Amino acid sequence: MSVETESVDLVGERVVENVARAAVFAALTGAFAYVAFPNPVSPTDITLQVLGVFLAGVYLGPLWGGVSLTLYLVAGAAGAPVFAGGTAGIGALTGYTGGYLLSYPVAAALTGGIVHGTDGLADPRDVSVVRLVAGMVAGTVVIYAMGTVGFAYVQNVTLSEAFAVSAVAFIPAEAIKIAAAVGVTRSEELNAA
Repeated sequence: MSVETESVDLVGERVVENVARAAVFAALTGAFAYVAFPNPVSPTDITLQVLGVFLAGVYLGPLWGGVSLTLYLVAGAAGAPVFAGGTAGIGALTGYTGGYLLSYPVAAALTGGIVHGTDGLADPRDVSVVRLVAGMVAGTVVIYAMGTVGFAYVQNVTLSEAFAVSAVAFIPAEAIKIAAAVGVTRSEELNAA
């Protein structure tokens, strides 16, 4: 009597690859959280986390970019020190910067959606600079909107007061991050790897 056994793939190769890529971008965003500069007009430091959000959207697209940043939030909420300054826990998500953090999956998905459209993932090098910048600006609007609302709620200030210190104060830094993300996207050496 012969018994044949066949291996069964519970998860397709493509899904495993996308989960791994999402984890890499989540980790990258966590590493970027350690790069912080004080903002002279805001109690919130400038970090490079948003650069990770942009890159996740650009390289992973709307679905997996959003999954990547959700994984980032879950890791931080579970205690991994991946938020600004190495903080972690639910407190970071409910504190005055929680609105920013909670916006990251939405911003990555929106960035990816604008960059790639509805025709599937494009090679980021083939996407126009205008489309790249438009996607990142839209992601920034989501981050600022949710960050401002969260800041106003936790700090018990008006939306206009919150907007002045939690959004306007960051515009120059965001412009630099957008330029950096475009530069990374256009870098032949990085994209060839």
